[in-house]
This record gives sequence, C-alpha cells and structure tokens, in this order.
Amino acid sequence: MFKKLFSHTDKVRKKNIVIVSGLPRSGTSMMMKMLTEGGLSAVVDSLRQADEDNPNGYFEIEASKALKDGDKRWLYDAQGKVVKVISYLLEFLPDDLSYDIIFMEREIGEILASQQKMLQRRNEKSTHSDAEMEAQFREHLRAVKYWAARKTNMRILFVKYSEMVKDPESLCKSIVDFLEIPLDLQAMQSVPSQSLYRNRS
Repeated sequence: MFKKLFSHTDKVRKKNIVIVSGLPRSGTSMMMKMLTEGGLSAVVDSLRQADEDNPNGYFEIEASKALKDGDKRWLYDAQGKVVKVISYLLEFLPDDLSYDIIFMEREIGEILASQQKMLQRRNEKSTHSDAEMEAQFREHLRAVKYWAARKTNMRILFVKYSEMVKDPESLCKSIVDFLEIPLDLQAMQSVPSQSLYRNRS
C-alpha cells in the first residue's frame, strides 16, 4: 500500500513544470544549462543564439514573453519539463498548473554591471540610472517574493549565483532534492564556470 502511494506521488510531482526564474543577468541561462545537462527536457526555441554575453546559450522560448498577453496554451505541453520565465512574468503563469521554481539570486551591482556591458556591446544605452534600476529591482524582488510565497501551486527554491559558482556540488544536490527528480549530478556540477563569472561585487 505504501509503495503504491509513494509511486503515485512521485508520478504527480514529475508533472509539475520546472521554472527557472530571476532577474535578467542573474544566472538563469546557467541554471537552464545545468538542468538540461542533468537530464531535464527544456522548452526552448532557436530564435536567440549563443553570443559573447551568454556563450552557452540563452535557453529561451519567445512565447514566454507573450504570457502577459494571454498566450498560455503552450505551457500545458511543458509539464515535466523546464522553462525559463523571467521574474517579471511569473504572475502571468496559469493558476491551474503546478510549478517548481528555481529562482536565481545575484548581487544587484553585478546584475547592473553585466547589463551595462551587454548594452555597450550592442551600442545601446539605458534610459535609467543605476540607482533607479537598483531601486526598481529591489522593489520588484520584494513584491514577487511576497506574492509567490502565497501561491499554493508554486514551490520555490532560491539559489545564489555566486554560491553556485563557488560550490556547485552541494547546491546541485539541494536542487535535485527539491525537484525530487533523478538528475545527473556530475553533469550539472560541470556547468558553473569561474571564467564566466565576469562581473563580481
């Protein structure tokens, strides 16, 4: 009886959609690569190719940007898979699905520095000062954490980018324990790279 109950629970858990989220430039692409190397299927398209800012790829699907416009049908085919959804779009996820969210955290100063370098490479300029952006980011993170903690269809694990690069072994195990999915730990641990941690506080 116990074995049957456990097996059913495990089967249900695997139908959750795994979401990798966080602010832009917080390590979400790294986490997506870690999970796919570990054995999870990712919902991605090939519209945004790897470049100097993300040499290992972006692991994005353009349709995620249309969540706020009501285009959510594609998510129902993502159960048991991993999808990257930036933190600003989490509130538009359908309430009738369940999510295991890995939320990447990174020092705001490092995020701003990384964004500035990306804009420079593209010959673009931010319309806001760093101080304005930092204030917006901090307020957004406070609001989204408060909101997500009250969602009964969401489980969240917060992962610090700097700690993942420093000690991937223990943090990868925490992720596997959280997801309750058998993943290849060694393959996951091989992804974080000190050489790609280029903007540090």
